[in-house]
Amino acid sequence: MNKNRISSGIPQLDSLLKDLYIGDNVLWYEDAGSFSSAFCVHFIRDALALKQPVIYVTFDRSPKNVVTFLGPLAESQNFTILDCFTNGKGDRSEIFNKFYEKDGAQWPHQVVKVKDPANPTLVAEAIYGLQGSLSGDTRFIIDSLTGMQTLWGDEEQVISFYTRTCPRLYELDTIAYWVVEKDAHSNRLKANINRIAQVAIDLSVKNGRPVLKVLKAEKRNSQFLNKPQLFSCEGGEIIFDLPSPLPERFHLGTRIKAVRTKLGLSQKELAEKTGVTPSSISQIEKNLIYPSIPALFRLAESLSVEVTSLLDGMAAAGRQGCVHRGSDGVGISFDKTFKGKIAGVRLVSTDSKATSFDPYLLRIEPGKKLAGHFFSHKGEEMGYLLSGTLTLQINGQQQEMTAGDVVCIKKEVPEQWENAGETAAELLWITTR
Repeated sequence: MNKNRISSGIPQLDSLLKDLYIGDNVLWYEDAGSFSSAFCVHFIRDALALKQPVIYVTFDRSPKNVVTFLGPLAESQNFTILDCFTNGKGDRSEIFNKFYEKDGAQWPHQVVKVKDPANPTLVAEAIYGLQGSLSGDTRFIIDSLTGMQTLWGDEEQVISFYTRTCPRLYELDTIAYWVVEKDAHSNRLKANINRIAQVAIDLSVKNGRPVLKVLKAEKRNSQFLNKPQLFSCEGGEIIFDLPSPLPERFHLGTRIKAVRTKLGLSQKELAEKTGVTPSSISQIEKNLIYPSIPALFRLAESLSVEVTSLLDGMAAAGRQGCVHRGSDGVGISFDKTFKGKIAGVRLVSTDSKATSFDPYLLRIEPGKKLAGHFFSHKGEEMGYLLSGTLTLQINGQQQEMTAGDVVCIKKEVPEQWENAGETAAELLWITTR
């Protein structure tokens, strides 16, 4: 494909589809309660975060309903509603026309009302005219083909409109979501629109759980084609029952969390700066999902770091060998009673299956005393004092260590560690798994 990749706003969906591309027409076949609206919201949010124009073509919802549904997203200067409802299914009612009584300069919504949406040609002209007035890669939500058929009263009109509009939107470098109530249309109509669409997705509810199935993903080698995928929708967030796609030893989320914490940012603050939800940041940091490429660049910008610094170690994640880079070390935390007294780094990731032991580099600050052992004892342990001096107490007896000494522990563990010296003591410590 030569067209640019974009995100659906849901990294796990991007992984299922093998990405979306500018030019795609995406069919969403929905059952009642199958959350197509949540997928649309993510798509809109991602586009607006990139400052790309979004046009919401509505046949089934009044403009007021759309604004209420989308909340602050509808107030973006890059968001426009193309209203085919008020003079269509709204029957030109005064109730719906009151929405256009602007409240002075505070009117935040950009809405274009189609004069005669019962005429497919005028609807098409309104879409092309509005798109032509905008700059950037326009995103469309067309809600819905079912509403079109109700208004136009003829399946042939819908097929004709769709088969003419899709190729043109493709050439105009737009991307469109088309919402379809799958049980409201004939197999003939569905066969016709499937043939032209680049992507087709089925949403259903099975045994009380929402299910997504990718029916078509043109020119994409997706291993998930026609395979049902369970998901949940919690607070508008879409979460698939998929294993983490991250390489075994590469934890991007851990790196992002470390930088965020160092900057003193909350997940909510980072989400606002990046243009995603706090829930998405939480899932990324837990390595449940990974961000799309555009979202990754926005994260790096929000954290004031280079993308490469977040991805450093990716090559090592897939490397099979006996050499482990020192830069792969991960900081460890100790009991709060040891705060300010000891610090440490795990030298080999716990995900590594290369060894049956864990090596640590520990630093005990000068003049500090630890009332107890620094690790929960599970098996044999040993340590090599690299520098400084230490005194440990075990079975009530004190033993001195100087640089070069080795300590081995089997059953009994130290009741106390003390660095009475004037310099920090560095200790290489090894535990068994």
